[in-house]
Amino acid sequence: MSSIKTITFNKEGFEKLKNFHFGKNWPIVYILEDGKRVYIGETFRAYSRAKQHYDKEDRRGMKNMHLIFDEEYNKSATLDTESWLIQYMLADGMFNLQNGNAGLQNHEYYNKPKYEAKFKTIWDKLKNDKKIVKGRLIDLKNSDLFKYSPYKKLTDDQLMIAEDIKESINKNDKKVYMVKGKPGTGKTVLATYLFKQLKDSEKFNNLEMGLVIPQSALRDSIRKVFKNITNLYANMVLGPNDVVKKNYDLLIVDEAHRLKQRKNIMGYGAFDKVNKKLGLGKRGNQLDWVLNSAKYKILFYDENQTVRPSDIHTKNFKALNTKKYELMTQVRVEGGENYVNLINDFFDFGKIKKAKKISDYDFRIYDNIEKMVNDIKEKNKKYGLSRMVAGYAWPWRTKNGEANYDIEIDGYRLLWNKTTLNWINTKSSIEEVGCIHTVQGYDLNYAGVIIGPDISYDPFKKDFIIHKSNYYDFNGKRGIENSEELKRYIINIYKVLLTRGIKGTYVYIVDDNLRKYFRKYLSKFFCD
Repeated sequence: MSSIKTITFNKEGFEKLKNFHFGKNWPIVYILEDGKRVYIGETFRAYSRAKQHYDKEDRRGMKNMHLIFDEEYNKSATLDTESWLIQYMLADGMFNLQNGNAGLQNHEYYNKPKYEAKFKTIWDKLKNDKKIVKGRLIDLKNSDLFKYSPYKKLTDDQLMIAEDIKESINKNDKKVYMVKGKPGTGKTVLATYLFKQLKDSEKFNNLEMGLVIPQSALRDSIRKVFKNITNLYANMVLGPNDVVKKNYDLLIVDEAHRLKQRKNIMGYGAFDKVNKKLGLGKRGNQLDWVLNSAKYKILFYDENQTVRPSDIHTKNFKALNTKKYELMTQVRVEGGENYVNLINDFFDFGKIKKAKKISDYDFRIYDNIEKMVNDIKEKNKKYGLSRMVAGYAWPWRTKNGEANYDIEIDGYRLLWNKTTLNWINTKSSIEEVGCIHTVQGYDLNYAGVIIGPDISYDPFKKDFIIHKSNYYDFNGKRGIENSEELKRYIINIYKVLLTRGIKGTYVYIVDDNLRKYFRKYLSKFFCD
């Protein structure tokens, strides 16, 4: 059984630790804290490790040492418990976290589920007995502070990419580094991890660094993460316009596919001002700004997530001389890489190529919109973070007070999202429908996806048909003459929406032929 013993972090406390049964030669996890700062670690030798910390100036001010011990602990269990504590205590927000991120890899070991269950007991004791945490694990796990933490255990490909980029920068290789990855392969986690690793390293901590996030909602979320971590600051998270305000050594760009060109944008004046400062004329774009504002550039990119004409065209990225990497391991969707590939193949080829059966993923196609909405609400009660999302196939009439609803399907009425900033975490979001601009870059436990009348299926031509008049994103279609270009944007939107759900995706499709086509080619790949 896991237990917690607290000692004062001073020489008297160390004497008690010296005589403690688990104080020497036993795997143990510990928490050092002073009410404001916290450091979390694991060791075989708690007594000598405590004295080592005490000899460090930045640790000596800690007041308490909480020792977490268990007769069944082994090295793998303590490493996992340490990792979980770091992630959840960062998300909990009661302390400023002092830890570096050492690049632990995710791995399996004997009886791992047992130690995951034990961790829940440990957390309850820290919350109810020690009063050094306050949140519930289920709520914290759904929070942005947890999801975008730089303390995640990395997959093999994430770790190898991070190490290779660091080694190349250490050799002063000033290439553009491009990390490609499909939805859910951990691009944002790797971006925040790499940023923290470089800032903590003696070799790189003197670099002037910025993490560029094109989307304002996601940018705000990452700033909150950085605010609670030692050596990181919210102002290190930048919008694309900010990159010209300093001379940067290194810029990491997450969601680089959402960088903008001078087309269908808000604020042409501000855009032109940056171009003028860099001597780029009116042809310059936000990718050019990044390339001209730092020695080292790291781009996280997915060409299938460009969703508007304002997004920089794929050909601009392909023209770059880059050192390329690709993330392959699926870390979001429990249906795994097979599910993401299934969705991509379905839209890209109109038929499934090499899909495999998918187990342990809740995928459903509905005939009744009200039933799907109610099911998503039930999932939200059970798991949290379950939302309705849709293609931009209905006008946003409530925004201007023209009506008291936006979407009507078979007499059932729904509202668009009332805000675009942090919509997913607002209290009213479960009663609303989010669009692509509120959910791209985010995870959901369950996604209820409405595929609207902007897309249908022609069973005779055996092709997807786009209906421009039913697509209401004004800046998403203005100036597009090529129907195939608009088709690519709308299909990309639905690819993104259909790959948000961690545990499951529920789908309602307005067009009857498209719904039949979905059922015919997708339903058979999911195990009952």
